[in-house]
Amino acid sequence: MDDFFLRPEQRTPERYAEAGGNVDWERFLEEVLKPLSRGVTVSYRKFDCSSMSLAEAEQIVPARLVIVEGAYSMHPELAAYYDFSVFLDIAPKLQRERILRRNTEEKAQRFFHEWIPMERNYFEKTGAKKRCDMVIDIVSDSGRIS
Repeated sequence: MDDFFLRPEQRTPERYAEAGGNVDWERFLEEVLKPLSRGVTVSYRKFDCSSMSLAEAEQIVPARLVIVEGAYSMHPELAAYYDFSVFLDIAPKLQRERILRRNTEEKAQRFFHEWIPMERNYFEKTGAKKRCDMVIDIVSDSGRIS
C-alpha cells in the first residue's frame, strides 16, 4: 500500500480525518483490485515520494497468488476483493525498536507521533483486525500465531 500514498492535492485535513484516508485506496481499487478480480493485467502507477508524483506505469500479470500488504490494505472498501486476509499485530515495544533501528531519530519521531496514531485510529474505527481470517501476534522476532 506504500505505493498508494496520497498525492499532494489529496492531502487535506478532511481526508486525513477519515479512518484510512491517508492512502489513495480509491486508486488502488480502480488500478489494481478491480482489474485483478477480472483476471486482467494490471497497469498501476506507484507514488514517488521524492517527486511527489505518480511514476510511470508498471504491469502486474494476474497469478494464482497475489499478496497485498500494508496497514491500510484491509480498508472496508477493499476487503471484499480478498480471498484470505492476515493481520500482523506487533507488540508496541517491538514495533518501536524496529522503527528506531531502520530510521533516523527525526523520522522515527514522525512514526511515533503521526503515522502510528493514524494506523491505530484506522484499526479501531474499521475493525480491520476482527475482519481478518488469521491474526499473527508478533511479540518477538520469532512471532506467535493465534
